[in-house]
Amino acid sequence: MTELKALAAKGKGDVAAILPDTVSSARYTEFDAPYLSEALEAAGLSPTQFSVQNAQGSDATELTDAQEAITKGASVLIMDPLDSGVGTAIENYAKAHGVGVIDYDRLTLGGSRKYYVSFNNVEVGTLIGNGMVSCVSAWHVAKPNVLVMRGDPTDNNATLFAQGYDAVLAPHFQSGWTQVGQAAGTWDPPTAETEFQQQFTAHKNINAVLVPNDENAAPIIHYLQTLHVKPRTFPVTGQDATLVGLQNILAGYQCGTAYKPIYLEAQAAAALAIFLRAGVTPPSSLVNGSTMDTQTKTAVPSVLLTPEWVTASKIAATVIKDQFVPAQQLCVGSYAAACKANGISV
Repeated sequence: MTELKALAAKGKGDVAAILPDTVSSARYTEFDAPYLSEALEAAGLSPTQFSVQNAQGSDATELTDAQEAITKGASVLIMDPLDSGVGTAIENYAKAHGVGVIDYDRLTLGGSRKYYVSFNNVEVGTLIGNGMVSCVSAWHVAKPNVLVMRGDPTDNNATLFAQGYDAVLAPHFQSGWTQVGQAAGTWDPPTAETEFQQQFTAHKNINAVLVPNDENAAPIIHYLQTLHVKPRTFPVTGQDATLVGLQNILAGYQCGTAYKPIYLEAQAAAALAIFLRAGVTPPSSLVNGSTMDTQTKTAVPSVLLTPEWVTASKIAATVIKDQFVPAQQLCVGSYAAACKANGISV
């Protein structure tokens, strides 16, 4: 931290974080924005030397936010693109103005960023796949007929998640399990529910569903509950350790969730920004890997963090310990007993 503060004192220009947010997800408002602000200040920047903007799910707003930040003196952008189209436009504009870009959370395919920081998204998918395998066994699903769902096909993270869980599930589909149905893929929860209902109506033998995040899983679980599906009988997976996801885990309707401590991602992005702002190459202890941009065929220097699979028994030692979700919010009403049983103190 001392080194970062020394570099912050020498570096020039402001740092601007441009986050996407969407109507269906408040992750960036609730977690990334405050974590990034805290991390940038801890790294040595004053509040007047950085800004965190929220595009509210609009490509046009995200591009405008980035352009305005550069006009006001930003020398580094930390940018999570809504999609690679707007991401590439932002990175082209930044490059033309001598501004370095750090891709945050998802890679801009075809872009020109300097660095990429995220969790190891193939490993995220691997955790989800292994979570399904463990759950099928623990919940005694004798003949697994699994619908494998996916995120938005235009999102590189969704592609990497699928790479991970497809590799885990492939040998099981070759030796007793059955892959049933096919969904187009989305990050929109209502669309995910519609896709599931269509597949479940067409294939009544589906008795497990791999879902790549908690928000898509939630309406699917609610639909299964309307059909009087009992707890611990129909495996459903998730990701992001959301409040609803954790409650569904406690209730026995979701196997687990891939937890990504976002504060570590924000801290890594802030550290990269300080090095980039000062014109100094970051150490290998920070930049620990590379990620292939499949459009430009270039390896992007990357900070790849480690996710963790969280089941009911691990909630206390992970998301509660990290204050990612307050126990007071999690352990309400019918979830209080399950919290107590799993060592979660309110």
